[in-house]
Amino acid sequence: MIFDRSWYGRVLVERVEGFASESEWQRAYREINDFERMLTDDGVILRSLWFHVDPDEQLKRFEARLASPFKAWKMTDEDWRNRSRWDDYVAAAEDMFDHAQQYGSPWTLIPANCKRHARLAALRVAVEALADEAKRRQIATHPLTLAKF
Repeated sequence: MIFDRSWYGRVLVERVEGFASESEWQRAYREINDFERMLTDDGVILRSLWFHVDPDEQLKRFEARLASPFKAWKMTDEDWRNRSRWDDYVAAAEDMFDHAQQYGSPWTLIPANCKRHARLAALRVAVEALADEAKRRQIATHPLTLAKF
């Protein structure tokens, strides 16, 4: 199961941009944790991944999108404006890491300036979670060697 960042929108974008009151985004933590607890109680293997790029890399990616006729449509004035709120988004994300990981879904912070490295790191988290669960359930698996990258 994959949830994109919109699942956490209330505690990130809506919080930082003032679209949600403090009581609304605080309530969202309970809702997120309750839902994720229901999933894990039913046996879902859940991991939360945060792909972090630094401001310089984000700027490079924004500029590359604008230069591509196939990607320029993704950019909005809001994307540029939000760059000035970087520190606010970092603070909200740090709160999210502390408050939205209570039921077997630990956050893994992945440096993502290099897309290849980030994708490999995400795959490693998924494979290790599956291997750990197979071991916990005493399911025989073939030995798996993960290459270092």
